Amino acid sequence: MTRIIASREPVQPLSAQAKTVFLLVILQAIPIAVIFTGTNSTDWIIFAIIYPMQCIGVGVSLHRYFAHRSFKTSRWFQFALALMASSVFGDPVRFAGKHRLHHRYSDTTNDTHTPLKGFWSCWYGSLVDNGYTDAELCEAAKDLNKYPELMLLHRFWLLPGLLLCLLVYFIGGFSSVAVGVMLGSALLMNQASAVNYFCHKYGKRRYKTSDQSTNNVWVALLSFGEGWHNNHHYYPATARAGFFWWELDFYYMAIWVFEKLGLVWDVRQPRPEMLEKAALTKT
Repeated sequence: MTRIIASREPVQPLSAQAKTVFLLVILQAIPIAVIFTGTNSTDWIIFAIIYPMQCIGVGVSLHRYFAHRSFKTSRWFQFALALMASSVFGDPVRFAGKHRLHHRYSDTTNDTHTPLKGFWSCWYGSLVDNGYTDAELCEAAKDLNKYPELMLLHRFWLLPGLLLCLLVYFIGGFSSVAVGVMLGSALLMNQASAVNYFCHKYGKRRYKTSDQSTNNVWVALLSFGEGWHNNHHYYPATARAGFFWWELDFYYMAIWVFEKLGLVWDVRQPRPEMLEKAALTKT
């Protein structure tokens, strides 16, 4: 069994960092350049179709299902969720492993994206491995290793996203790829980074946790519910980040729809005593 040492300082090879930063810059620069140089209606129609799928791929699939297993589903729909994650170049195994390590070592030197390491490291730390080996990430997500289809996506994690780009290119050309696929990926990347940074520095702490997580209403609105981060760190296993009706959580709404359609079940909810405790706390 791979043993992860909490006290070690993560180190990422410079070449891998350089490649990752290059991809991040390209991923963000190209959509901005295309928008300023001109787009067409096809580009935005494709964006309107693909972006919701990408959102579900990140918030519902990668985060609440693969990382936290907050509901159960069938084998085929699990793979469908994994493919949605792949639309933003996401790898369920790598993400689940890294995110579980984030919760294990939250706001310590071994946390890949704590604000304690500074803005740049935090903002892009969730997208750079920062020293965790593939074996360590697979060990942290070992419950997913038994699925050959997920391990295949883990090995060829770029391929589904590139195939999607190729399909969109044949439909609408390069501008449709930039707006329809890359723009959504860039938006979600920065939404996740905003949660990692602002929701560990600014906001209100309803619950006492071992980290610095906060509930930040502005980030919650921009990230479709992920900004209720103190709630999440207090009870990460629940499918809901927003515990009350006024805490808008669009990702939970999607899970609720999936449950009503019979696609998911055993959706974990906050325990009643948690809500009672929160009701006594001024937020």
